[in-house]
Amino acid sequence: MAAHAVMGEPGRAWQDAFRRVMRPLVRVMLARGVQYPTITEMLKSLFVEIADKEFKLDTKRQTDSRVSLLTGVHRKDVKRLRRGPLDTSGGEAPAISLTAQIIAAWNARPQYVDEEGIPKPLARFAQDGGELSFEALVKSISTDIHPRAILDEWRRRGIASIDEQNQVTLRSEAFIPAEGDAEKVFYFGHDLHDHAAASAHNMLGNGPPTLERCVHYDGLDAAAVAQLKEFATRQGMRALRAINSRAAEALTATREQPPVNPKRMTFGVYFYDESRPPGVNAGGDTEIQR
Repeated sequence: MAAHAVMGEPGRAWQDAFRRVMRPLVRVMLARGVQYPTITEMLKSLFVEIADKEFKLDTKRQTDSRVSLLTGVHRKDVKRLRRGPLDTSGGEAPAISLTAQIIAAWNARPQYVDEEGIPKPLARFAQDGGELSFEALVKSISTDIHPRAILDEWRRRGIASIDEQNQVTLRSEAFIPAEGDAEKVFYFGHDLHDHAAASAHNMLGNGPPTLERCVHYDGLDAAAVAQLKEFATRQGMRALRAINSRAAEALTATREQPPVNPKRMTFGVYFYDESRPPGVNAGGDTEIQR
């Protein structure tokens, strides 16, 4: 075990980076009642799974001893975990597809957005708006659930509203689930995974770098940061709507010609700010592509 500790000891810079990455995740874990022993077992299984699948030698069979050497996990635990049931969840979103598809279509299809790409209010019923109606939009995605049921639920959750002209308005440019919803938990894992995976890909140099850029400044006035946040939100939503529209067109094309090499993609934007201790005023900007 001592050899494992020496072999796997990261440098100080890596330790600092890992601690910084883990800090907000640990905060969420504690807030949701996830305790250290649960995460320990999960990390142990992840170390074994990834070492087993992704760190094989081309000419040799992967063994418990080699996985133990790579991971620092005791050989007895490696044997148990390698022979245990596989995780077949696939990371699929739980019960979110219909709502997500309807909102994506409302944001992407040219007939449903204005010149700025913002979703238009839609007539509630097809008898009033034809194809430009909420009823037609929902039925173009699925006929399994009545549009009225979807609209009632959206109104309860604050996703949509109805005005005096009986038009349905999407109340937010992006679907933000309520706290505790399965959708929010899913996207917490999905979005952080894909951002971290892009960063890890660039850090490890496994092929051409992928898009991973940011601009950050330190020592700004709080009022300036508030203005930048509002500006970034507008610009970010504009970029998201543009990518969403292109992706929706590409998806439509696959219905006529299924892709030979199907792939998935994620494009995201984020903005983060925090208070700095008094006296800290180290300004600077960085645009990163590792």
